[in-house]
Amino acid sequence: MTTLDTYRLLGRSGLRVSPLALGTMTFGTDWGWGSDKDESRRIFDAYVDRGGNFVDTASQYTEGTSETLVGEFASGRREQVVIATKYTMARRAGDPNSGGNHRKSMVQSVEASLRRLNTDFIDLLYLHAWDFTTPVEEILRAMDDLVRMGKVLYVGISDTPAWQVSRMQAIADLRGWAPLVALQIEYSLIERTVERDLIPMAREMGLGVVPWSPLASGVLTGKYTRADLDVGQGTSDPAGSRKNVAAANGALTERALGIADVVKQVAAEMGAKPSQVALAWTMLNPGVTAPIIGARTSVQLEDNLGALDVRFTEGQLAALEDASRVDLGFPHEFLARPMPRQVMLGGVQIDLTR
Repeated sequence: MTTLDTYRLLGRSGLRVSPLALGTMTFGTDWGWGSDKDESRRIFDAYVDRGGNFVDTASQYTEGTSETLVGEFASGRREQVVIATKYTMARRAGDPNSGGNHRKSMVQSVEASLRRLNTDFIDLLYLHAWDFTTPVEEILRAMDDLVRMGKVLYVGISDTPAWQVSRMQAIADLRGWAPLVALQIEYSLIERTVERDLIPMAREMGLGVVPWSPLASGVLTGKYTRADLDVGQGTSDPAGSRKNVAAANGALTERALGIADVVKQVAAEMGAKPSQVALAWTMLNPGVTAPIIGARTSVQLEDNLGALDVRFTEGQLAALEDASRVDLGFPHEFLARPMPRQVMLGGVQIDLTR
């Protein structure tokens, strides 16, 4: 049995974090579908009171309200909470430098986050999403400067190609800059393509994987049916409804609903909630440190924490695997075939478990 206070090391760091992180994108009603202040407080307190210490937010979640509430709720126990936030999202419409990965955006975003969080330091700062324009040396050096100043303790990266992350980690190591210790990426039974390169890369380079949307924007809870496909591809605006967010993230599709059906079947078989099954499955990957749970109510939080008690049979895992499997593509599929292995190894067997 796993508990929130059975801590794990985050990547190559010595930082101890809970096996489930508390996502706070739902803190605040600014986008029309979040939790009000009182309910957000109940969620935060319930998580921390159970031993949870890993809280995830971002500079522009609910227009900054999320950070403000997290800072208020953490008051009095700031030292025991590991607060992760992110920079990149544009803070002012029409201002070309109010967002992006560059130094000006990073520094200004961090200063604003420190004010909203009412703290002197950020435990973990992520680059939120790759902008394809900023030189990696600029990003890494700016991150290192913030670490040396004590405004940031650890740095990580989110939503960035694997080849770029591995390149950045190599540069940081060679130049003695603060290394990346965490990789935040989408990962769920519906989104498994990160198993091709991102998760293996993270394990090799010393980044703890922190999956976002392990419930695929709620699709894996079983809350949607094929009638909900009428929303189409959704819109780019996060405000409005959770269904719109699910569609815009590509999670509300015919294939996804088929996977959700299997999750529901497995959950019924073991007497668990579909959300618990989906969350527990992501935790089985040895590269994963802590999936992010984004509860909108304290009842949802309690349901999600039940994932810590889930244990699968081989048959249940096989059913989930069959429903959600993705092609790993080249070179992974090629290198696993008998002919290339015979040519490389000449029939020799190697025990890779030792």
